[in-house]
Amino acid sequence: MAPEIFNDMALRTNVYVDGFNLYYGALRRTPYRWLDLRELCLRLLGPGHTLHRIRYFTADVKPSPSDQHKDIRQQTYQRALRTLPEIEIHKGRFVRNRHWMPLTNPVVGILQRIRVERVEEKGSDVNLATYLVLDAAQRDFQAAFVLSNDTDLVEPIRLVRQTFSLPVHVVSPHRARSRRMQAAATSYTLLDHTLLPNCQFPVGLADSVGPFNKPPEWDWT
Repeated sequence: MAPEIFNDMALRTNVYVDGFNLYYGALRRTPYRWLDLRELCLRLLGPGHTLHRIRYFTADVKPSPSDQHKDIRQQTYQRALRTLPEIEIHKGRFVRNRHWMPLTNPVVGILQRIRVERVEEKGSDVNLATYLVLDAAQRDFQAAFVLSNDTDLVEPIRLVRQTFSLPVHVVSPHRARSRRMQAAATSYTLLDHTLLPNCQFPVGLADSVGPFNKPPEWDWT
């Protein structure tokens, strides 16, 4: 973590980013997936806040027959994120389960159910909720921003506001509003997608391992 330099008049602020919620709500099928989260957070916070910490919650994807290199692209992006001094990456996991599911329009006497495989991401929402409450209890921040529209976060947001009297601002990456999230948060806004083009990492970066580049596939939608 870089040395902390705070403006006494600004609120020390943490940002909690639901990585998949952000990806599917704002980044998927866009050329803006090489997102510099620090730059985006600074634009979201504005002059009344000092960025203290970014917690980014995700899970490692695995290659699939239709996309054999998505894990490599994700690892490259996480490598880019780790060049930011404020960021900490917290990982959940993917679970594959097979279930028998009823058909919407079953064929009478022939086929009533079908076996499907479901891939579910586990842990990100729980991890985000846990760190939000823990950081509030330890007074790690004076204000929090949550970049997600997952209604599973309603109760921890309400808890932080009511128990610790700390503001929690929600920014939804999705274009549809959540009334439950809006009711729980200190403020609720939709992410301005026009910010994304100006919040991109340089194409080429370097870390302690050496230089690396933006995945070329991300130049197209």
